[in-house]
Amino acid sequence: MSTDNQSSISLLFPSSNATYKTLSDTTIHDLGIDTITTQITGDAKGQQMIIRVLSRMTSDESVARYRQEIFDDIYNMPKMRQRLLELMNEIDYLKDYGTWRKNAEEKPGLWDLMHRLDELKTFITCVESLHDCLSDSGIKSRGLKDLLTYIDTLYTDANFASMKKDIENISVDANSIRSVTIGINVNSRFEAESLGLISVNAKPFRKSGIVSSFADAVAARDRLNEDTKWDGELRYEPADTPGAEGALDKINSTLTDAINYTSVIGNKSSLAKIPDGDGTSNSTFYLSNIATKMMSHLVKKLRSVLSAYSDISIVTISKLIPELTYYIDFSEFISKARAKGMHFCKSEPVGTDNGISTMNAKGFYNLKLASSLASSDEVVDNDLIFDKDHVIFLLTGANRGGKTTLTQAVGLLFALAQGGIYVPADSFSYSPVDSIFTHFPADEDKTMDLGRLGEECVRFREIFEEASASSLVLLNESFSTTSFEEGYYIAVDAVRALRLKGSRTIYNTHMHKLAENASEFNVSSIVMASEEGKRSYKVVEKAPEGSSYARDIAAKYGVTYEMLTGE
Repeated sequence: MSTDNQSSISLLFPSSNATYKTLSDTTIHDLGIDTITTQITGDAKGQQMIIRVLSRMTSDESVARYRQEIFDDIYNMPKMRQRLLELMNEIDYLKDYGTWRKNAEEKPGLWDLMHRLDELKTFITCVESLHDCLSDSGIKSRGLKDLLTYIDTLYTDANFASMKKDIENISVDANSIRSVTIGINVNSRFEAESLGLISVNAKPFRKSGIVSSFADAVAARDRLNEDTKWDGELRYEPADTPGAEGALDKINSTLTDAINYTSVIGNKSSLAKIPDGDGTSNSTFYLSNIATKMMSHLVKKLRSVLSAYSDISIVTISKLIPELTYYIDFSEFISKARAKGMHFCKSEPVGTDNGISTMNAKGFYNLKLASSLASSDEVVDNDLIFDKDHVIFLLTGANRGGKTTLTQAVGLLFALAQGGIYVPADSFSYSPVDSIFTHFPADEDKTMDLGRLGEECVRFREIFEEASASSLVLLNESFSTTSFEEGYYIAVDAVRALRLKGSRTIYNTHMHKLAENASEFNVSSIVMASEEGKRSYKVVEKAPEGSSYARDIAAKYGVTYEMLTGE
């Protein structure tokens, strides 16, 4: 388990003195967080973000309130949520596939620079739209209001207005470029040996003019030119001639006068792909290189503009995408769950009661289990309170009676609430935990060296040393892998030590004797109740049913002494 602090702007980790502890992978699995995550989103990045947030705990209640207010805004404003999702997807796409992903030391050519300029223009539009979304008068959370202020500051400090003007001055629609004139040298088999760019034109070629003349020239040998003399204003300039001058400068000048351009050739894929094997397979890239040389002053201008705004790249805003997506994913999930009849509530983080960490949960249920059920009618609600008189609960009941489900549900309540999310309950107030510890049965292969009991003891010792009065400890059949006498002896000391430390604890166990003696340890006994041997999955505070439950089962299946012997 690790601790760290967050200090930068964030929608999930506000600047504060809060200390975070990260849940172990074992606890994440025991609580079912990994399973719930896959039910919320199919996106791997989104799943990782949810686990990252829910697994980082702090007892600072201001963090839970901060997150909860943001979630409240996003959940209750579905139109804004949808628009935010669209913007997040667009910005994320630009970040993942944009030309800025190239090595910063590379010197891109004209096409790459034009792409980057277009992407930067799109990014500015996204930021402006994000600003509009967050300007909604219905937003109440400090987090989203702070984000709006942050975007305002970013817009001003990065001089977005000036950048927009620069982009407009340096780019026009790529459709302005409608044709390219190329000179090609051929051999006796009419195979291209070399080529050179003659001009970039604002009008497309027609059947008449140069295309018609060329076709006629090829069709009639007697009309072939005797040499390579060009009758027009420009002459052929081989692109591979080092230090060639004259023609390129003249082309550049002519283009400047003929086309009021600031964007030249848009996308490499917009040019015709020349098949391999005909001597011109690299002509597209060659064309890019010659265009870059021909427009050298434009390339320098583009690099200058992009360099001036490099600090306000996508990274500045894109780091907030996973955080916003976290709230959006949960909002969508809960909206759908409510439509199926499941109930959720806004939780209430509170301080301690004279140093005692509390919890009051009404009508709560296990979200992992409920999400897998065919109908919400199958969901069973329960109530449970932690206070000065109820710090540790010893939970007993029948096999498959819901003990583990209830234990897991309590852990999920804290994880979701402290993650700012609505919780599966009618009401839920709580003192935030600094961490959650689970002591569930280990896999067989993890107990080879120490043996099962030894492994359980080592794990419990580690949990006890790390837990505090603000922690939540969940024990599931702990110390039950040995004889009853040995397990009971260890369990008594473990419960007494936890009571002294003050950690809120649920210990579900088959050791009914432990629960029968609960008052001796100043802890409480709760039972997954049953009626005539039938499981109710409802928890009640009372002494363990013990043999009375066994008698109910025996009577149901006809194996009492009287039923067997007929006496």
